Amino acid sequence: MRWLVDAMNVIGTRPDGWWKDRHAAMERLVESLERWAASSGEEVTVVFERPASPPIESDRVKIAAASKPGRDAADHEIVRMLREDPDRDGIRVVTSDHALADQVRALGAEVEPANRFRHEIEQV
Repeated sequence: MRWLVDAMNVIGTRPDGWWKDRHAAMERLVESLERWAASSGEEVTVVFERPASPPIESDRVKIAAASKPGRDAADHEIVRMLREDPDRDGIRVVTSDHALADQVRALGAEVEPANRFRHEIEQV
């Protein structure tokens, strides 16, 4: 299974003060995804609304950012990535955004709720 993670949707599942330091929250998510991907063997791409500054790097998780800024930028990037992928049935998108989930399903991919996924990756 390949995973596309709507980063801010997952980060926003808990009001843990992430908005005080968005970059640190992004780094924590990538670290959690790295541990989970290493233990599960799954392929993970995390999609941010904009490029991290300073950049966040990972040898285990692919880090992507929306190509255009704006409302729902990461959602649009996820949909673009799905449309360009010929093997969509092997992809699961992590989001709790209902509009994005509907688009993902219409494109033939699966959806995993963000809160459930965050709980799973934090167990590793």
